[in-house]
Amino acid sequence: MANVTNKFNMNNILSLSAWLQASRLQSFAGPILIMLILAMMVLPLPPFVLDVLFTFNIALAVIVLLVGLYTRHALEFAVFPTVLLITTLLRLSLNVASTRVVLLNGHTGPDAAGKVIEAFGHFLVGGNYAVGLVVFIILVVINFVVITKGAGRIAEVSARFTLDAMPGKQMAIDADLNAGLIGEADARKRRERISQEADFYGSMDGASKFVRGDAIAGILIMLITIIGGLVVGVLQHDLDLAAAARNYTLLTIGDGLVGQIPALIISTAAGLVVSRVSTDEDLGQQVVSQLFNRPQVLWLTAGILGLLGLVPGMPNFVFLLLSALIGGMAHYLSRRPVPAEPKPSEPQVAAAEAQDAGWEDVTQVDTLGLEVGYRLIPLVDKLQQGDLLRRINGIRKKFAQEIGFLPPVVHIRDNLELRPNAYRITMKGSVIGQGESYNGMYLAINPGQVTMALPGNSTQDPAFGLPAVWIETGQRELAQTSGYTVVDASTVVTTHLNHLIRSHASELLNRDALQQLLDHLARSMPKLTEDLIPKLLPLATVQKVLQHLLEEGVHIRDMRTIIDTLTEYAARTQEVTELVALVRVALGRAIVEQYYPSGTELQVMSLHPELEAVLTQVVQSAPMTEGGIEPGLAETLTREAGNAVRRMEHLGLPAVLVVSDAIRLLLARFLRRALPQLRVLAYSEIPDSRKIKFVAIVGGSRT
Repeated sequence: MANVTNKFNMNNILSLSAWLQASRLQSFAGPILIMLILAMMVLPLPPFVLDVLFTFNIALAVIVLLVGLYTRHALEFAVFPTVLLITTLLRLSLNVASTRVVLLNGHTGPDAAGKVIEAFGHFLVGGNYAVGLVVFIILVVINFVVITKGAGRIAEVSARFTLDAMPGKQMAIDADLNAGLIGEADARKRRERISQEADFYGSMDGASKFVRGDAIAGILIMLITIIGGLVVGVLQHDLDLAAAARNYTLLTIGDGLVGQIPALIISTAAGLVVSRVSTDEDLGQQVVSQLFNRPQVLWLTAGILGLLGLVPGMPNFVFLLLSALIGGMAHYLSRRPVPAEPKPSEPQVAAAEAQDAGWEDVTQVDTLGLEVGYRLIPLVDKLQQGDLLRRINGIRKKFAQEIGFLPPVVHIRDNLELRPNAYRITMKGSVIGQGESYNGMYLAINPGQVTMALPGNSTQDPAFGLPAVWIETGQRELAQTSGYTVVDASTVVTTHLNHLIRSHASELLNRDALQQLLDHLARSMPKLTEDLIPKLLPLATVQKVLQHLLEEGVHIRDMRTIIDTLTEYAARTQEVTELVALVRVALGRAIVEQYYPSGTELQVMSLHPELEAVLTQVVQSAPMTEGGIEPGLAETLTREAGNAVRRMEHLGLPAVLVVSDAIRLLLARFLRRALPQLRVLAYSEIPDSRKIKFVAIVGGSRT
């Protein structure tokens, strides 16, 4: 047994050692390769080493091309700009090394610079340096004028559009995160992907200049080598002009071709990577599925080729052969079985015997419900790739994590009485929100900083009332580039639902939900709840305290502090408003951090001293009620508070009003309807460690 254990440990140690060595080699591979490439420009290389390096250069170019063909998304080959630079530098180094060998040993014969250059100079162009020169110039023109220029232009436009679309994409990620559709980790990955896309296309825009410079350098190197070879051959090796021209020109053309063919392959790979649209298919699958998948197109093509094959003087055999092959392909595609769409099952009508009415006929309304028109049914149907159910589950999970209790299940049903694209959200049988969503289209929401207007159906965002327009799928990138926040049909519904659930959180905390929350706490903290309910406070009082907190946007995640505070003060008072005030003081740090992150200064609003004195008298004469505020004072208070809130929003600050403890509840209740975005805090709720700065005065402009 000990031997087996020792052997197992030794194998683990060897495997770990091998992994560490491999990691070190990978980390040193890049610097070593760059140093070798630079060394080739200085150190002389024998012809055999040149053959190996030229062959490696061709193999590397083929590898890059094949990787580009099988890449589904551009970021799968994110290292491509760097590879483009390295391969360009490798070709230039080989040109320098081979030029040195050609000039030194070119007088000895056509194999002076190795077998690879000789093969390209004789076999590919038949030993005719005039033909080789023409072929070399054509390859350079194709690479420089067509492929490299086009790929560089695509990379430049893609980089500009990607940068312009970044704000809209970031806002879409924030919208999905706030709606609970994705988690923080997913949002971070999507932000990193957007940043990587911008970096990739920006790098490709710059890397394309390397290829263009390589083409120009190839032409200059060829001309310089030919002229230098003639000078060396005639003046130093006493060759006649014809022999020198034949030897050095063939060697130079072979050298140029062996470098330009890999350059052409690399440029083609660059064009393929930046010009393709990212899908879940590689390039071969895209071409086959989109180009050769329509029998009608192939039938017409076969007919046109067949007619051309019947014209006298044309190469009839070739045209008729291709016409037959394409016609056979069209016949195969037209005979291929098409998957039938599933037909909706017919309802089976069963005759039911007449029965007396019973308690089974009494149905309870759903706490939360979502009714959709028939055109929105695909959003719910998993068989039709609908993801609305998954997104709603994500909303409930995020709500539970941020608010502190699990909201009820959302019951979804179709309603033929609604318009086809309409939906409505109900709570306890009453409609609390409704809107329209168009499946297959996108809602472009104007956050206020767009650069252009988009054609489409103008509307408003149902959740927040922002101006928006429904656009087709093809306009999505343009809308994001123009600064719109673009969301799909499912996101429109779920964002609206999430907004309404949070707005009605206090009503969703019913007796059953509270009991489930307490049961959940009792499993980890049994004594915490036993000492409070029902010994000190009834369940209904605890429910009202929590509902008051939720009405003012205070989460109840910290149930330990809430129950501890209620347990401490329950013997002193049973008044709900007093208990709420005590709990808010205990939760002061958490309340403040909802609006001001930890460490930042609290830039808030305050009341004018005269106005605060008047409101204090109102509270003393009619405690905790709104009826004591006379109409003129109420109008002035609402107007002044609205002006202060707008000033805070203009400064990009949260609308928070800090007042004395005596009037906090009165102001919070009075201003809730007119200014729902305003939060009213008491001085006692702010921790002593936080600094306060008053930037707006409510009532400062009163006369």
